[in-house]
Amino acid sequence: MIREFLFGLVIVCLMSGVAHSEDKPRIGVTLHPYYSFVTAVVGDTAEVVPLIGEGFNPHNYRPQPEDIKRCMTLDVLVVNGIGHDEFAFESVEAANMKGKLPLIFANKDVSLIPVSGHLDGKKVVNPHTFVSVTASVRQVYTIAKGLGQLFPENAKLYRKNARAYAKKLRRMKAEYMERIVDLPSMDFRCATIHGGYDYLFQDFGLQVTAVIEPGHGLKPTASQLAKTIDEIKRLGVDVIFTEMAFPDQYVETIHDETGIHIRHLSHLTSGEYTVDGFEKGLRANLEALTSALIDAQSVKQGG
Repeated sequence: MIREFLFGLVIVCLMSGVAHSEDKPRIGVTLHPYYSFVTAVVGDTAEVVPLIGEGFNPHNYRPQPEDIKRCMTLDVLVVNGIGHDEFAFESVEAANMKGKLPLIFANKDVSLIPVSGHLDGKKVVNPHTFVSVTASVRQVYTIAKGLGQLFPENAKLYRKNARAYAKKLRRMKAEYMERIVDLPSMDFRCATIHGGYDYLFQDFGLQVTAVIEPGHGLKPTASQLAKTIDEIKRLGVDVIFTEMAFPDQYVETIHDETGIHIRHLSHLTSGEYTVDGFEKGLRANLEALTSALIDAQSVKQGG
């Protein structure tokens, strides 16, 4: 039924016609970080086109008629490809573009890790590679290389822009590393509401002790919440990082029952598509993480 429905949408899209600029290639992206990455790489040599609109959760998104129509206008599509944008492959197939539309898998050269600290013990690949500076830089280079192969006349420029953008991201990371470089070694334990931050913590040599959310987008039941609170206490967690969109009542309950400080992180896949959106979100995450480390050290020292 779904396949037939999507095929019908394609027919509607074909009948409505497709506007496609011949001047610049249209490079599609599936997630907000890739909008920033690709724009930084291509400059004004191409048009960067989000495959889906703003305000949608990519984890449970299903293709809409306008997405399928948009897919038919693209010259190439940059994808996460490891579980964060399955809607893209549905759109490509529904648009009859499978095997015709070049795909650049941004994570092709990234060393993948599982979601760590899940309270249910499940091991799944973490697709949120873009929360990490190290993994993001690798993706920027992969994207630049792929686009350079497709548009060789701009390959040199793409390599140059990728190096400049990577340098900017690395400098940002170094700025925050300097804040904590003199902190003595400590057993820092944290819990996260959402299992999307392992790559960010890996950048700082840290691990997530526990992931609270039972599944992405799923809110814990009363019994799950009680179990979570007991486990957090048992593990001796220093700080809890909550996702921006997670309901306040759950976070407040956990805080009230444990007394543990709450900080906010973002997995950078919401809001407007902007050129500097990734850098702003990354900086906010780095600020939250390093501040948590400094505060935790102060508490342990009795400060």
